[in-house]
Amino acid sequence: MKIAAIDIGTNSMRLLLADYVEGKFFNRQKYINTTRIGQNVDKEGIISDEAIDRNVDALHEFANIARKNGCEKIFAMGTSALRDSKNKEEFLKKAFDKSGVLVEIISGDNEADLGFLGVVQEIEEDILVIDIGGGSTEFIVGNKAEGIKFNKSENVGALRMTEKFLTKDPIDDMEFEEARKYIENTIMNTIDKISNFNISKVVGIGGTITSLSAIHQDLKVYDTDKIHKSVILDADIKEILRNLKELTVKQKRNLNGLQPKRADIITAGALILDIIIKNLKIEDIIVSEFDNLEGLICQKLKRMS
Repeated sequence: MKIAAIDIGTNSMRLLLADYVEGKFFNRQKYINTTRIGQNVDKEGIISDEAIDRNVDALHEFANIARKNGCEKIFAMGTSALRDSKNKEEFLKKAFDKSGVLVEIISGDNEADLGFLGVVQEIEEDILVIDIGGGSTEFIVGNKAEGIKFNKSENVGALRMTEKFLTKDPIDDMEFEEARKYIENTIMNTIDKISNFNISKVVGIGGTITSLSAIHQDLKVYDTDKIHKSVILDADIKEILRNLKELTVKQKRNLNGLQPKRADIITAGALILDIIIKNLKIEDIIVSEFDNLEGLICQKLKRMS
């Protein structure tokens, strides 16, 4: 069965096309469009008209791609920015009217569940999954046999932290330290709870972490096969963060491995990951290309069976 899944994230919209046969994925194709539905949502509380139009058009385009590829079903979810916006219903109506796709706004906990569900298609033992998005970061602990033991969504994301703190270019030391303190204070309670589990490995998903792997590997062209199951060391992340902090946004746009549209928010994303790794005393992180898109397909089809 050919299925499509769409994730309308705070920073970008992503599409997964895949054949799903007896609980396994084949012929996976992913598309991404940096649509920034969450721009200024933290500050204003609403999605701007421009952002609504931009995202409705992108959803329409993704739905057309899915239909042209013969997808039998199209599942779509909205995450952090849509959860937080006061005018979400306006977007949902316009999105459905133009694309014919019903977008479900999911809770932070469900977002965490889906990320975990996507990752554990491949991993058996107790793991921590970290998903740094544009508006929030999800933490999930569990394993394939027992499922999820702990999950938490925290409102620290790459776009949200950039808008809130990192306003100068290049980044100002004082703003950088303010962001660090805010992130640490926000997530420390969750970090303390995670520390009580006996975690065998840490898996990172989402655009921030896959981008950091691509930067580390100096990839001139993004290669899913090189990203999936790659490992980034604590020292690698610290070095990348140091370099990113000194560069202007224009210089970051020219970095191998980094999508130019992610250049202005990657430093905040790297800072969030650095803080998590430091406080959990993690030595390395495994990068997964399986994420909440695969999880959404698994969850939906399981409920329908």
